[in-house]
Amino acid sequence: RTAAAAEAAKQPQEILNAILPPREWEEENQRWVQEVSSAPSTRLDVVRLQEQLDLRLQQRQARETGICPVRRELYSQCFDELIRETTINCAERGLLLLRVRDEIQMTIAAYQTLYESSVAFGMRKALQAEQDKSDMEKRIAELEEEKRELERQVSEQKDKCEAIEKRENERRQIEEKKHTEEVQFLKRMNQQLKVSKKPAIPNS
Repeated sequence: RTAAAAEAAKQPQEILNAILPPREWEEENQRWVQEVSSAPSTRLDVVRLQEQLDLRLQQRQARETGICPVRRELYSQCFDELIRETTINCAERGLLLLRVRDEIQMTIAAYQTLYESSVAFGMRKALQAEQDKSDMEKRIAELEEEKRELERQVSEQKDKCEAIEKRENERRQIEEKKHTEEVQFLKRMNQQLKVSKKPAIPNS
C-alpha cells in the first residue's frame, strides 16, 4: 500500500514537472533545482492569487487595454498556477488546460508574427513613399527650373521681337518721311516747270 501511495503521489509531480519544467540554476558552486509544488490549493489560496495578480498589475503599471507584454506575462503566470492547482486535483483536466494554454500561445505568436510582418510592410511602404516623394520633389524642382528657363527664353524672344518691331517702325517712318519729302520736291519742281513754261505777255 505504501509503494502504491508513493507511486500515486509521484505521478502528479511528474505531470507537473512535464507541464511546468523545474527551474535550475547554480549559486556558490551548488546546483539548485526548484520544482513546482504539488500541494493542493484552498479557496483562500485562489483569493490570494487574485489579490497578488491585481497587486502585480498595479505595481508593474500594466496597461488595462491594448497590447501590453507586462499584462500578458502576469496573466500567463496566473494561468500556469491555475493549471497547477487543477492538475493536482485532476490530471486530465490539467492536461486539457495545458492544451488550451499552448493553443492560445500559438495563436498569439501567429498574430505577433503577422503584426510584425505588417509593421515591416508598412515601414517599407512608408520608405518607398518617402523616396517617391523625394523623387517627385526633385522632378518638380527640375520642371520649375525648366519653366524658368523657358520663360527667360520667351522674354528674350519677346524683347528681340519688340526691338525688331521698333526698328521696322523707325525705318518705315524714315522711308515715309523720305517719300513725302521726295513727293513734295517733285511737286515743287513740277510747279516751277509750269511757271517757267508760261508765255510772256506782249507789250501793247
